[in-house]
Amino acid sequence: MTAVAHEPTTPAEGLLEIFLSLDTPEGFRAELIEGEIVVTPPPDGDHEDCIGLIVSQVIRGSRTDMQFSGNKGLKLKSGGGCPKNHVIPDGTFAPGELRLYRGADPWMPCDGVAMVLEVTSTKPKTDREAKRRCYARGSIPLYLLVDRDDASVTLFSDPEHDDYRELCTRPFGKPLALPEPFAFELETADFL
Repeated sequence: MTAVAHEPTTPAEGLLEIFLSLDTPEGFRAELIEGEIVVTPPPDGDHEDCIGLIVSQVIRGSRTDMQFSGNKGLKLKSGGGCPKNHVIPDGTFAPGELRLYRGADPWMPCDGVAMVLEVTSTKPKTDREAKRRCYARGSIPLYLLVDRDDASVTLFSDPEHDDYRELCTRPFGKPLALPEPFAFELETADFL
């Protein structure tokens, strides 16, 4: 019996196949965001330090026991005939009782994710705009954006369709209240 290669029936399926077959160099991330393949280089030390500061605060301060992943990608809804978005947040938080990060598949659905985290780096516009739309389409309740260029942190909440209806921005140095299931104030002074 001879194996027959699957022929994509739409351009979106073809793009998704190409994306899923990519072999990126170690440390690089490939994402499919709104019909565009985006490859980013490994982050710098300040980027990783900021993520570490947030993770330690969430683990210590959150009212709900949270699990964290900086490696699992999310499969998210798309718009305009594009293939399903495949986005790798800098961080994903989910209630520990859900144990969402199990399994070998590097891509998971976003159901149960409480908050995603992005820290701006080489492509800040992607974090500020395209990823925000992707996370809102996925109905992820909270999106925390640490914007190093603007020296601010923004919490987007109340997703509807392609965006979040609420946002709260604080300059570095001012605390930012994280709502349930976190229910604590995120300190940002160390981001300076």
